[in-house]
Amino acid sequence: MFSLPFRSPAARQLTRIERQLRGLANRSDQQLRERSATLRYRAAAGESLHRILPEAYALVVEAAQRTLNLRHYDVQLLGGIHLANRCVIEMETGQGKTLTATLPLYLHALRGQGVHLATSNDYLARRDADTMRPLFAMLGMTCGVVVDGMNDAQRRQGYCCDITYATAAELGFDFLRDRLKRRAERASGNGASELQPVGRGLEYLLADEADALMIDEANTPLVIAASSPLTDQKQALYDWAATTAPRALENQHYRYNLREGSVELLPAGRQWARQQLNGNLLEGHSILDRFEKLERAIQVHRDFHRDQQYIVREGEIVLVNEATGRLGEGRQWQDGIQQAIQAAERLPITAPTTHAAKLTVQGLFLAYRQLAGMTGTAVAAATELKKVYKANVIPIPPRHPSRRQPLSTRYFADQDQKYQAIVDEIVAVSQAGRPVLISTRSVENSQRLSKLLHDAQLPHQVLNAQEHASEAEIIARAGRSGQVTVATSMAGRGTDIELSDDVIERGGLHVILSEHHDSPRQDQQMWGRCGRQGQPGTYRLFLCLDDAILDRAYGEKSATQYRQHRHGNQATSLAAAQHALERRRRQNRMAALYHEKRRLRAIWEMGRDPLLDVM
Repeated sequence: MFSLPFRSPAARQLTRIERQLRGLANRSDQQLRERSATLRYRAAAGESLHRILPEAYALVVEAAQRTLNLRHYDVQLLGGIHLANRCVIEMETGQGKTLTATLPLYLHALRGQGVHLATSNDYLARRDADTMRPLFAMLGMTCGVVVDGMNDAQRRQGYCCDITYATAAELGFDFLRDRLKRRAERASGNGASELQPVGRGLEYLLADEADALMIDEANTPLVIAASSPLTDQKQALYDWAATTAPRALENQHYRYNLREGSVELLPAGRQWARQQLNGNLLEGHSILDRFEKLERAIQVHRDFHRDQQYIVREGEIVLVNEATGRLGEGRQWQDGIQQAIQAAERLPITAPTTHAAKLTVQGLFLAYRQLAGMTGTAVAAATELKKVYKANVIPIPPRHPSRRQPLSTRYFADQDQKYQAIVDEIVAVSQAGRPVLISTRSVENSQRLSKLLHDAQLPHQVLNAQEHASEAEIIARAGRSGQVTVATSMAGRGTDIELSDDVIERGGLHVILSEHHDSPRQDQQMWGRCGRQGQPGTYRLFLCLDDAILDRAYGEKSATQYRQHRHGNQATSLAAAQHALERRRRQNRMAALYHEKRRLRAIWEMGRDPLLDVM
């Protein structure tokens, strides 16, 4: 249990909620709905939600007990109290954030303007909406979901509900499409049904896994694209650049900017590029256009790798979100990167796109009148969340003391030794009757480890962007005795691995991190899969200097030199690389925010729409 200062505002609200609960147990379901209708009237009349909160939360607690057979614990009520305001709460994994979210969602929905919960993928949005719909229905609230593949009528129905679950991408794209529809409607002068918006206003947003959405994906552009035709000459240019790029030499033909991840041809490289044309002038393109396409192709050859940044599915490039390990359905890289990858993979090249409308995830969240978030790893990002979103980070104490045990990190000379040691530990732990979850950073590494386990004749499941459709089934089995699950970081967000009693007696889930992620928060999310709700669990890191984090932090050339000379110890070196990546990405996010604000201000001053008149 936990204790709060007796006179703190949160403690007083908890006391009021408990007082309200005493009078609800003997009320009928119909009486609960009538009480809820009364609260709707009071909220619509302008009464402060702070005054309504104790009675509203008591109704949600009682409804959860009757419909879901679940009881909000005091830590969840405490989290809900803070989520009613502009706060991001940190609740350890397994403390019940999904149930906690029902409290502020119901409270803000009383105003009748619709509230949204943003998740990281369609599976979680649909799962949470379906789970919590009976609770909201008992209180007279409608609960909808918006996912990829829905038509306008289905989306409009989802947004017309009091509470809507959706991904941040769906919310952003629908917001942009509605804006385009309103402009087209004004221009046409008619109210055609196909031009009718699907959404309502941006009232209250609750971000699940807030650090992933509000920080890691903050600068992810949500773009409504307008295609331009692709000529045979343009396709030939992309193909030429893709075949030429692998032969380009760094610091001889081009300069690579590690901070920006960009490539610039040097004078010698431009001369070399002219020679590579071999008399093929590629008519219809300026020499600068050829240089630009070659620079993009070199950038792709260096930084974009199959089964890491993207996968190929049914002849199409599908992005992999490196922060979550999930597929970025419907997204494309801009500025020629998408076409350069298609050319490198020998796939049909799609037409380049221009921006009909553009918005970042960060811009979407800032457009809401009220904003809150919840995650298991917020404290480490508290400064940035406060500076960008004006949101305070509040740590919520766990209901049970943690029994999670970190085991000593193991270091190795190279990848082969490391992966063999991982296989040996998996065999030992699984034979003891405990489940094992192994974290890899990329689809490629999950497949590499899977092959080693096959060679060792060890049954296992793989969960990555290519097997995302089986996520629920794989996670449902991941806590069984002796079960082995190899997963990218997509298994660290929004999922709950249930353990049987015999597994708990043997020591619980064992988590293996096969390498560092780019942020310590992502590592914490993965080892947070074990030791949930006071259960036992262990985790261990397996690291080596061949890990890709050194290349991502310092560049391939500097990382190679570092490995050859072996300056310092491995633990310090790898930790320093991780912090360097975290610092660089934070600086890039702040720089992007600064430039975006300047762009928006300039467009507003010109009397144009900054989201539709993209500059």
